Amino acid sequence: MTETPLETPPPPAETVARRWTRLRSAGKIAAWLIIAALAVTVVPVFALRWINPPTSAFMLERRMQGMFIPSERVHIAYEWVDLDHISRNVQLAVMASEDQKFLEHEGFDFESIEKALEQRHRRSGGLRGASTISQQVAKNLFLWPGRTWLRKGVEAGYTVLIETFWNKRRILEVYLNIAEFGDGIYGVGAASPRYFNKPAARLSRHEACLLASVLPAPKKMHADNPSAYVEKRAWWIERQMMRLGAHHLDPVEDTP
Repeated sequence: MTETPLETPPPPAETVARRWTRLRSAGKIAAWLIIAALAVTVVPVFALRWINPPTSAFMLERRMQGMFIPSERVHIAYEWVDLDHISRNVQLAVMASEDQKFLEHEGFDFESIEKALEQRHRRSGGLRGASTISQQVAKNLFLWPGRTWLRKGVEAGYTVLIETFWNKRRILEVYLNIAEFGDGIYGVGAASPRYFNKPAARLSRHEACLLASVLPAPKKMHADNPSAYVEKRAWWIERQMMRLGAHHLDPVEDTP
């Protein structure tokens, strides 16, 4: 004779209440985590659409490095200059050097990324460049040096936010003001008088190309005392500027 299984009694009301309390607590924690994430990502990016950044993550990192390692201490030179007071030569030179599709893409140059990944696979090396100007703004302004996948992932998130809330004019303006053009020299507003004894608005085409030439390695290359490699790179950038044409900047100038 088969015994009829006993039905499991329902949990006591007190147990159900405790479960709901834990669920509500978990929900509150999740909500606060979302709010905190928004506070440290979306809100600063949105605000910096209009507020000029007083510093950047890279500048802060250099300052902290100097505090703990005296031999790494360096004076940080940083002076904000509005885009209207930056020579068009510099604007075009940087685009020609760093991101010729800047006005076309929405933050990522997938063709260049694919080529960089193929090159990495062939050489079995570390992650290589292919970063757009938008990605470099995200990295320099909010993140830390390095080429790890984690850093790249966070950078991608910030890049999407920057492209969402800023226009191309603002992205270029911020980049030209926070990019490192020499050891501890951030932005064209600090680099121009240091290297060429003139304001950023008066830089010639070749001077602009020299500045753009040192962007890949600003601690090793010098715009005021260029090596043969820097000079060669500057002339290459100048040829790229001519290929892009003087009207390449018109969409930036026309942006409200």
